[in-house]
Amino acid sequence: NKKVHSILNEHEQGVITDAERYNKIIDVWTHTTNDVARALMEKIKIADGGFNSLPMIVDSGARGSQEQVRQLAGMRGLMMKPQKTLSGQAGEIIENPIIANFKEGLSVLEYFISTHGARKGLADTALKTADAGYLTRRLVDVSQDVIVTEDDCGTILGIEIKALKDIEQEREPLGERITGRASQEDIYHPITDELLVEAGQIINEDIANAIEDANIDSVYIRTVLTCEARRGICAKCYGRNLTNGKLVELGEAVGIIAAQSIGEPGTQLTLRTFHLGGTSSRIASQSQVESSVDGKIRYDRIKFVEKVELDPFDGKSITIKVVTGRRGSIGIFDDNNRQLKQYDVPYGAELEVDDGQEVKKGMPLYNHDPYNAVILTDIPGRVRFVDLVDGSTLQQVTDEQTGHVQKVVIESKDKTLTPSIAIETDDGEEKSFNLPTRSYLSVEEGEIIPAGTVLAKISKQTTKSRDITGGLPRVTELFEARSPHETAIVSEIEGIVRFGERKKGSREIFVTARDGSDEKKYNVPLGKHILVQDGDEIPAGEKITDGPINPHDILKIKGTSAVQEYLVNEIQDVYRLQGVKINDKHIEVIVRQMLQKIKIVSPGDTKFLEEDVVERNEFFDENNKVMNMIYIEDKGDSRYKNGQLISRAKYRELNTDLKKKDKKPIVGRDAEPATFEHILLGITQAALSTESFISAASFQETTKVLANAATAAKVDRLNGLKENVVMGHLIPAGTGLKKYKKLILKEEEVKQEEEQQQQEEEVQSN
Repeated sequence: NKKVHSILNEHEQGVITDAERYNKIIDVWTHTTNDVARALMEKIKIADGGFNSLPMIVDSGARGSQEQVRQLAGMRGLMMKPQKTLSGQAGEIIENPIIANFKEGLSVLEYFISTHGARKGLADTALKTADAGYLTRRLVDVSQDVIVTEDDCGTILGIEIKALKDIEQEREPLGERITGRASQEDIYHPITDELLVEAGQIINEDIANAIEDANIDSVYIRTVLTCEARRGICAKCYGRNLTNGKLVELGEAVGIIAAQSIGEPGTQLTLRTFHLGGTSSRIASQSQVESSVDGKIRYDRIKFVEKVELDPFDGKSITIKVVTGRRGSIGIFDDNNRQLKQYDVPYGAELEVDDGQEVKKGMPLYNHDPYNAVILTDIPGRVRFVDLVDGSTLQQVTDEQTGHVQKVVIESKDKTLTPSIAIETDDGEEKSFNLPTRSYLSVEEGEIIPAGTVLAKISKQTTKSRDITGGLPRVTELFEARSPHETAIVSEIEGIVRFGERKKGSREIFVTARDGSDEKKYNVPLGKHILVQDGDEIPAGEKITDGPINPHDILKIKGTSAVQEYLVNEIQDVYRLQGVKINDKHIEVIVRQMLQKIKIVSPGDTKFLEEDVVERNEFFDENNKVMNMIYIEDKGDSRYKNGQLISRAKYRELNTDLKKKDKKPIVGRDAEPATFEHILLGITQAALSTESFISAASFQETTKVLANAATAAKVDRLNGLKENVVMGHLIPAGTGLKKYKKLILKEEEVKQEEEQQQQEEEVQSN
């Protein structure tokens, strides 16, 4: 409560905005609730000599969850707000938490808020079960033919896996993410150089712990995403079967297991609100980042300016380093010059350590404001407002409780104005900084400021706790690879940002490669929050404006592995918010199916057409076939036609033949292979474009699928599970695999051997 009061005080003095106050208060309570819960769980665990039945029930996963125990005996925590406020006022979570718990009993008001949460849960459940069921059905349909078909596909590809962090708070440690996977390379201990795991070996719990203890940051592992098996996937890429902890067996229908593993919590996602009776769960954010290891600091591409400030306590002047670059990071190295950890430093952070400084574990590295994005100046000078007109682009907001006035940039009707702040230095240079809509100004006109001063703050979209109503549609959106609304504009090349001129309602932003070889132009609508400033250097794939990233853009710019990682992590985020654990493997199996198809860019001399969407394997087969062919440009006196493809050997043979007979030889050139680009299909699309038309027809749009199959004279090879179920055959999974059909059983073998022996004995006796 003290913390909350101090925050309210700050608010009354007008140091922070209303949204900030709200965010901070919610954060304090989230932290408190978590602390109470932790203390409670520890207490319960030791009660009754460790034989307390409640933690047993919860830990075994039989009933209930830590959250529920917390509500029974800890504190009920923050609750969701009943009405969705239409005004953009931040507030999905009620600020005052329910401090009591069910065991002590609630006050009348607390009880009222509680019941509201529970009702909402029941109503949600009824509405959402159908959605979850449909999601499961689509997932099963897209992945039903993924079966383990071989032991090892021999690929050399894999993905690099790091611990998942939320601004340096580990959300999922590395050990947990790599357990049960095959390593793709030998991993050595960074200090003792002992071999921890060989390439191709399955990482078990002990190895995973050893890797964690060795402080290894990332591990390169085999994954379904890069498996090169012709049909299905191989056991090595899948790793351990999660049901029995052994390497997955041939014939395991991992696709269906994956679909069910993702679909089943889908029904829970919907019920989740009901379980917690509407208590909202938010991930608390930290403002200070501390070192997790001992070592020596090294800056990497950190741009910073030094700002001299007076210490508020004793009036001495202190120097603060304020980061002005967007790509910097701090590396921590050991005595052998090996990098132990790397921390990305956000724009606007204040550094607490110097380059080359020795740090101990737990020392603060930098501070940053988790609630606001800031705009800083990197040069000192005098503030001049540009296009900030009171009433049209600038609004004075007076806080009712405190009477403090704040200046907020608003979207103006007049599209020719670009609100910005220019800083003029003593020698007459000036640099301007654009201000997005809804930013709060922190400086006054004509003020003289040092470098590193915050010019404006933009409150980060006040973290609304995502009720799973947001959850299920979000999962669907990701699996269907839909383009989100208001997408961010993403730079396609690495280079330097240059602001162009303004045309109607939008302004041009150019990104020029360092060597000037390439330049891309983007039109950004005015009023969009532009994340880069003039002259910034940005990598390819960096957002230029704020907003969600379109997965198709990621695929185009950064390639398949980046989009795979993005999808897997985003989907996991939604489930993690609900406290549902799903192994990455399952999501990877689905994402792999979404990326199976490719689009022909130029067909070359193959049988494909431009813009054809074909199966990967089919494409490479055709290309390999064409690589060894000759394209006939002039048939000479042969009986072939111009434009036909013949094999190299045939070509040589024919020409020798023709020359012998003094006839005109064939003129040919090497046949041209086709080129392609990767495409990302949503699960519905992917399921409809499977090899098997029977499976697709039994999924959706039956007439269309059958009509197309008939037109293309398709043949169904009955490779997947679904086609075989429809035809009433044995399914090709488990013991129904093709290779088990010709097995000779033990008894038959014995009989055969006995017969052979008898024959031999007869021969001998004769």
